[in-house]
Amino acid sequence: MLAGKQLVYFGVGLAAFLFFFLLPIRKIAWLIPLFYWICVVLLICVDLFGASKLGAKRWLEFPFIHFTLQPSEIMKPALLLMLGYLIKQHPPGEEGYGLKDFGRLSLYILLPFVLILKEPDLGTALILLIVGYAVLFIIGVNKKIWFAIFAGVLLAAPLIYENLHDYQKKRITDFLSEESNYHVRQSIIAIGSGGLKGKPKDEATQTHFKFLPISTSDFIFAYTIERYGFYGGLALLSFYGALIAHLLSLNYGLKDDYFTQTMTSGIGILLFIYVSVNIMMTIGFAPVVGIPLPFYSYGGSSFVTFMCLFGILQNLLAFRFDPTYRLVKFKI
Repeated sequence: MLAGKQLVYFGVGLAAFLFFFLLPIRKIAWLIPLFYWICVVLLICVDLFGASKLGAKRWLEFPFIHFTLQPSEIMKPALLLMLGYLIKQHPPGEEGYGLKDFGRLSLYILLPFVLILKEPDLGTALILLIVGYAVLFIIGVNKKIWFAIFAGVLLAAPLIYENLHDYQKKRITDFLSEESNYHVRQSIIAIGSGGLKGKPKDEATQTHFKFLPISTSDFIFAYTIERYGFYGGLALLSFYGALIAHLLSLNYGLKDDYFTQTMTSGIGILLFIYVSVNIMMTIGFAPVVGIPLPFYSYGGSSFVTFMCLFGILQNLLAFRFDPTYRLVKFKI
């Protein structure tokens, strides 16, 4: 059942990858602001007409066709594309962006952050916030601005905490408490029992007897360690590490191509956040926030989003020296 659904997600993701790979993005870059603002409007529609599930309004339901849409997922590629578009139009100076340009770019990051935070979806909102500002950090912003932001966040931390929802505060207190919650305890047991080489399927008691919750998505790393041991986990982490390092290393050859730099940096940082938070979550080093392992956890939203992002990136890299897309025939 799960395998069948995942095959459907794979098909959708592959179609999305091919669509964005063949789309003449550089040629129609003027449409990027329109795409961004459509996503913003969709986020506003979530606040006004969104469907509530588990106490949060994160989805838009379309009647008659039984289709639901989560605009916060679409906003991830939209934000990176918008930042790339803006940075390409106005590249940073030798000392990086000044306060005026930094403030202008921040508006495009903070607007979706606030709208997603209202759903409430603190995890996705923070991911967008961190990715957006991490991209600006890599592209170049005056150091004095970062020092001021760091000091401001420290001073505002108590106020931010007081305005969190109760369930968000509970996640933090559970994380800071000496005793982990049930899910994390079972995850740690699964990881510890895997040893170096793991266990056969029938002997993996945590997953076989369903002590380990959500072993196909949120806690799939714990399942991997129990089944394949330390070596299996190390191989998985090596794959992610190599992919992230490769993405970030591409920036060295893209010094004048700020559009592609934004995408490579953004995707690399996004992968790093997803992987690090998911793994730290399974070992009790981070609150349980439901972030999957990209390309590995069961589910469609994250997989399709990353396939879209990699399709866009591959497009920008493949047609870097062919901005008119003469190698591919398009009718626009």
